[in-house]
Amino acid sequence: QVQLVESGGGFVQAGGSLRLSCAASRSTFSVYDMGWYRQAPGKQREFIARISTGGYTNYADSVKGRFTISRDNAKNTVYLQMNSLKPEDTAVYYCNAQRIVTYWGQGTQVTVSS
Repeated sequence: QVQLVESGGGFVQAGGSLRLSCAASRSTFSVYDMGWYRQAPGKQREFIARISTGGYTNYADSVKGRFTISRDNAKNTVYLQMNSLKPEDTAVYYCNAQRIVTYWGQGTQVTVSS
């Protein structure tokens, strides 16, 4: 079992930045691929970014060039740096840990005003 706790969400104006963090409960954090997803009201949860155990990253086209995913295995934490935020980035952001089983955090709200 892996418990994930997201933090860093909040309210920001368009063009601003936020950094989300996701702390994992297990010291074996480094064996998990980590991802960020988001879900806006009335919409399905969508993929945002992923970082593999080897540090390879990939992004959704909608955030490429604006968001950066990174991980610190010593701190059991994955980050999502979000720059040039847009109102359409408003959503609840979730992190997940993937290996054989996928674990999800409880989410953190990000609201971007125009």
